[in-house]
Amino acid sequence: MNTENFISYLQSNNLAQSTQNAYLKNLNLFLKWIEKEAEQTTKKDVLKYLEYLQTTKSQGNITRRNSLIAINHYFTHLHKAERIATNPAALIKIRGTKKRSLYRTYTPEELEQLNDNYYELFVRNYDNKHIPKNQRQNSFLCRNRNAAILSLLIYQGLKTGDINKMFLEDIDLTKATIKIKGSKKSNPRTLPLKATQIGLLIHYLNEIRPLFFNYCTETDKLFFALPASGKKSTNSQNLMYVFKPLTKQVKTIDRHFLNFQQVRASVITAWLKTEGLRKAQHLAGHRNINSTEEYLPNQIEGLTEDISKFNPF
Repeated sequence: MNTENFISYLQSNNLAQSTQNAYLKNLNLFLKWIEKEAEQTTKKDVLKYLEYLQTTKSQGNITRRNSLIAINHYFTHLHKAERIATNPAALIKIRGTKKRSLYRTYTPEELEQLNDNYYELFVRNYDNKHIPKNQRQNSFLCRNRNAAILSLLIYQGLKTGDINKMFLEDIDLTKATIKIKGSKKSNPRTLPLKATQIGLLIHYLNEIRPLFFNYCTETDKLFFALPASGKKSTNSQNLMYVFKPLTKQVKTIDRHFLNFQQVRASVITAWLKTEGLRKAQHLAGHRNINSTEEYLPNQIEGLTEDISKFNPF
């Protein structure tokens, strides 16, 4: 095995050093067991090795899956280098390794209504009489900021961590797009903005965002946290404390709302229905197609609900 070339392949996938080391270890164990050239390996060989790990080594499904992932990466590397015609591990899956909790998913129409209801109740028609006068400005800024953030969570299916990494340069209102940065677990991508978002985001950028600089250092960050109660300013740019109160606010609107992972699951489930698996993978930023496939049970559950709803029997 040409270790150097395989390591370069792993590095090109932005895998952590610890992950690379684990893959190399598992791969070396496989190649030692198989006792043949990698180019001669068949799907049957890989299946026999997985059976060997289960029966002889008493490995569980999750441990065997980790070995299969390493093997799959290696043969993908060989295939890209045109050293083999097909990847013998490509279509092999080990069931029972991971179960994603099924959420009560929202339809796109329900998500849009949730977004509209938040704006109506917490921005347009919000009654701030119960808020001390010296805190009303902060409350006003937070609610308008939250409305802009919520629209990105609902329409683009973003993770809260994506929101925290956004800068002004990432949003292009002329092209109606927003760029999402990649990470070790996700791919960068550019997503279209909905027409209904544009006015809200323009208002936030032009009217609301500049007012935050009365309380925090001016930067190119897209969203900001305000200082804790009793403090006049903050140097923190972390939004981790923004989502807890936003979650509470949304829960007052809809009793079915659990968290923003539920919103993302709903968006990805809708993409699977309308865009297909590969396009949904791209829109969600998943590096691995298996990550997108984990949302398929939500799609099946939704189909079951539709059948129950419209079946006259």
